[in-house]
Amino acid sequence: MFGHALKNVTTQQETRPPAATKPVRWAADAVATMREGARLRLDYSAQSLWRVDRMIDGLRGERTPYAAVENVLRGLGAYAGEVIARQTGAEWWTSGGDFWIRTPDGRLWDPIDEARRCFAGDGSLRLLCRDATRGESRR
Repeated sequence: MFGHALKNVTTQQETRPPAATKPVRWAADAVATMREGARLRLDYSAQSLWRVDRMIDGLRGERTPYAAVENVLRGLGAYAGEVIARQTGAEWWTSGGDFWIRTPDGRLWDPIDEARRCFAGDGSLRLLCRDATRGESRR
């Protein structure tokens, strides 16, 4: 009875380009890890990136070795990319194992690298999102 009605329902994941598969998963894993391990609630809002930036600053302040947080940073960068994608309709692009967000105006953004830059003390996922969603060019 319900089978026919459900045939026409698609999820956001099903309609996304193949390049989104890995970063969407990394972002979801980061959300779950932060909720369970750090008790940090991430809701895919631009405001949540303030908390992400502060958390990354805390890891740097504790002098956490990069190797210990490399996957966490990848996940948090993918999370920031998902925030941008959901706010702007951007899509994930990939080449050579790297992943970027392409906003509808054609600009490419690298939120995963921005998370690494944030850990190094020279980046901000919050500001990257602000720039990508406002249509301003970065640097």
